[in-house]
Amino acid sequence: MSDIKIIENCLSKENFNFIKETIYSEYFAWYFNIGVNNKNDDNTQFTHTFYNHHKITSNLFDNLASIIQVLNPLSLIRIKSNLLLKTEKIREHGLHTDQQYKSTTAIFYLNTNNGYTKFEDGKKIFSKENKLVIFDSFLKHTGTTCTDKNERIAINFNYIQKNT
Repeated sequence: MSDIKIIENCLSKENFNFIKETIYSEYFAWYFNIGVNNKNDDNTQFTHTFYNHHKITSNLFDNLASIIQVLNPLSLIRIKSNLLLKTEKIREHGLHTDQQYKSTTAIFYLNTNNGYTKFEDGKKIFSKENKLVIFDSFLKHTGTTCTDKNERIAINFNYIQKNT
């Protein structure tokens, strides 16, 4: 896969609302991170890791089953939710790749806002709830904050794709 695949309205309304309600719950645990791409990048975000390198790290992992079913991975690497707070101006966090080896990245947007994912070639994918974006993990990309909502929330999936 060398292109970017976009799936609008990825999940049924029921499955989407189940995931959104889970993550927007007052009981959902967010963890503060100094740095978005690295500790010295002068950015901050809140994260929740569901899965990391062959280990389930959240008791809410099963709540993502409907998205995992759409991805149909051979093997998961990492699943992490990112929460970026509203800023006065949109702030890009710097181009990066998610993994150092051949794999696939998928970004699932939980809310609609004017933030976006930007690729090295300048292409922007704007945050729209229930949209899934899938691309090769070697494609450099950056996330942003937003200015029109209180938060921008996305779930980032890194996985090994089945040969199709």
